[in-house]
Amino acid sequence: MEDVLTMTVSAIKSPAESSSCYRCALSAGTDLSSGEVSISDADVRILTSGGLRIPVHASVLVSVSSVLAKIIDRPQKDRNSKKIVPILGVPCDAVLAFVRYLYSSRCSEEEMDKYGIHLLTLSHVFSIRQLKLRCTRGLAARLTIENVVDMLQLARLCDAPDLYLKCMKMVSKDLKAIEKTEAWKFLQDHDPWLELEILQFLDEAELRQKQRIKEKEAQSLYLQLNEAMECLEHICTEGCTSVGPYDKEPSMSKGPCQKFSTCQGVQLLIRHFATCSRKVRGGCCRCRRMSQLFRLHSSICDHADTCKVPLCRQIQPKTQLGKKGDDARWKLLVRKVLAAKVMSSLRLPNPKRKDLEPTRLQE
Repeated sequence: MEDVLTMTVSAIKSPAESSSCYRCALSAGTDLSSGEVSISDADVRILTSGGLRIPVHASVLVSVSSVLAKIIDRPQKDRNSKKIVPILGVPCDAVLAFVRYLYSSRCSEEEMDKYGIHLLTLSHVFSIRQLKLRCTRGLAARLTIENVVDMLQLARLCDAPDLYLKCMKMVSKDLKAIEKTEAWKFLQDHDPWLELEILQFLDEAELRQKQRIKEKEAQSLYLQLNEAMECLEHICTEGCTSVGPYDKEPSMSKGPCQKFSTCQGVQLLIRHFATCSRKVRGGCCRCRRMSQLFRLHSSICDHADTCKVPLCRQIQPKTQLGKKGDDARWKLLVRKVLAAKVMSSLRLPNPKRKDLEPTRLQE
């Protein structure tokens, strides 16, 4: 009876092949002539949708899949008959490719092109992790505008998060072109929940993009403040063009520094702060800005005893006394500027970075 039910598959063989279908299914990566694996020793039959029965070894199935092991361990009414493992709903060729992978742990690119969707489904149903990873990577590399919606549905059904995320990113990138496909129209008519998931992902992606832009702008502001602190210390210690330390005359012949675009603005603020007549009630807006720069410097400066920046020693004790009641936003600003200082020092060439290493460790 077994010989009658077992069908050959000469129709799916290439004319150049001289071995049988079963030999082709089992011998991928295994030498059958060596006696390690023999078709005659097969004690299990895999039943396909086309009625084909593929002889396999129970020991191989049990070693690669716990689900297949449970199916094989089920009790049978007739103990003398061969155990049957039904794999239905997929083409016979896909089942043969699946069996070849069970024996060889390999899947060719040609098989992935033809049966990748079926292999991913079988790997999910029978809990074969390595095959599932292989199919996930293979299908992700084969995404197109025409098949991305179908792959997205498959990834959700087969619990393949990597493929799901790759599909979502492609949909968000090429949404206008994907909306013209038949798969998208079918999705709108038959799977509104998935359409809702896609729209939510697009909204979240837009929010993340706005958040990244906002964080980038904030980081740029902290870097500018750090550069202003460096220019302020440079002006009050060495001098630059028209403004210099209080104990030295400014040298007009001295050329501009490397950060002159920022340094010039700090110099203008210092000169205005020194000559402004509106000192009452905090002065004008530029004076208040200069006062904030002085305060920020005093919050960051770790050598107040030798610092030549004006008001550094006067502001620092007040800052320490009012530390408990200080504004949380100001503390956050100080931490962000310190972090920007460390990041800017990491971007410097190696010789300068070595000089700043002790200071960075102290911070």
